[in-house]
Amino acid sequence: MMTAEEMVQAYSSMLYKICIVMLCNEQDAQDAIQDTFCRYLEKSPVFTDKEHEKAWLIRVASNICRDMLRFRIRHPKVSIEEITDSLATPEEQNVLAELLALPLRYRSVIYLHYVEGYRIREIADLLGISEQAVKKRMQRGRDQLRLSWKEANAE
Repeated sequence: MMTAEEMVQAYSSMLYKICIVMLCNEQDAQDAIQDTFCRYLEKSPVFTDKEHEKAWLIRVASNICRDMLRFRIRHPKVSIEEITDSLATPEEQNVLAELLALPLRYRSVIYLHYVEGYRIREIADLLGISEQAVKKRMQRGRDQLRLSWKEANAE
């Protein structure tokens, strides 16, 4: 039986080629390969020979790629440029730019509250933080937005 390191050395190139053909994205292909080897470590399958081992890895990698493709279809991505281009006024585009400039911790609570319509309690549960932390992050995020808007209007 091969060690995990030997498996990676022996099969990563082949798996990469399969995954890149299926996914057409280098980062996703690398993620799929990593997930394949993680499953190998979790399952610790017993193989009858090298061909069985190779077939198992190919099957797992293919299934992971299919799952990733299904996820893409169900959860399509929209680029920031497309969103910005779809906004009607330059003012709306500026608001989006300012929101995206906020640190993630503030941006996420403001987005969840104002755009998705979640309540503070729900945001706290989603993010695994206290309600007070959500309120404080919203306050600090709004304060940063106010400052940037004042600076923009002063120019």
